Amino acid sequence: MASILQRGRVIQDPNFVRTLFNDTRMAWLWLVVRIWLGYEWLEAGLHKVESPAWTQTGDAIKGFWTGAVAIPEGGRAPITFDWYRSFIQFLLDSESHAWFGPLVAYGEVLIGIALILGAFTGIAAFFGGLMNWNFMMAGSASSNPLLFVASLGLVMAWKIAGYIGLDYFLLPLIGTPWGWVSERKPKS
Repeated sequence: MASILQRGRVIQDPNFVRTLFNDTRMAWLWLVVRIWLGYEWLEAGLHKVESPAWTQTGDAIKGFWTGAVAIPEGGRAPITFDWYRSFIQFLLDSESHAWFGPLVAYGEVLIGIALILGAFTGIAAFFGGLMNWNFMMAGSASSNPLLFVASLGLVMAWKIAGYIGLDYFLLPLIGTPWGWVSERKPKS
């Protein structure tokens, strides 16, 4: 987010953007967002993990999908886009609820734990946002728009969002894929 080279000219981010997403002093703000969002995911996931309808049969998500693809005679369907309705119908037809229910339940718990601990914060926030997006696409607004925006913020602040957390140790230890330099010997 620092700058972009465009036609020989460097375009800088505004100071408040650099401060918000790159300055470690803002880690306290992102800590609050991260813990709150992590708690929301953990709480939602624990309720699902305790339910056999999520983790054993997948009937809970099957019921949600069935309601989402239904097109009422009068009124508006929960799913706006036909391509997404076809995708959910494909999941129903292939009986994917049996493995998708546990995936959602345990995924929510893992996202919550990772966010609370500040471990791989950007990745956890990305997958949380992806789930929020899918819930919204399936017609469930609820708290998903707010959670999605919080996830986007954490994704953009990935460098400092976990600074007060395990990322302080993990990121320097593991690094980033784009930071890895290949050690090739020059041709003789």
